[in-house]
Amino acid sequence: MSQIDKKAIQEEYQLHPGDTGSSDVQVALLTKRIEQLTEHLKQHKKDHSSRYGLIKMVSARRRLLNYLKQKDSERYKALIKKLNIRR
Repeated sequence: MSQIDKKAIQEEYQLHPGDTGSSDVQVALLTKRIEQLTEHLKQHKKDHSSRYGLIKMVSARRRLLNYLKQKDSERYKALIKKLNIRR
C-alpha cells in the first residue's frame, strides 16, 4: 500500500485533524491490507507465509473491533457499516 493510499484512508477515518492512531484508522488500514492480501492469495495459493500474516492481521483487527465495541458501540456500528465488514 502506497503512502498516498494510507494518507487518504487516514483522512477519511480520522476523528480529528492529525489523528493517525485511533482504532477507527487502524481498523480501516488493516481492512485495506487484508483485502489486498486476500487478492494476492487467490493467485498464489501456496504462499503460506503470507497466509500466516493474513491470519495475524485479521486477529489484530478483531481485537481492535472488540475494544471499540466495548468503548463506543455507536462508533463500532458505524465503522462496521462503512467498511462493509461482516460481524
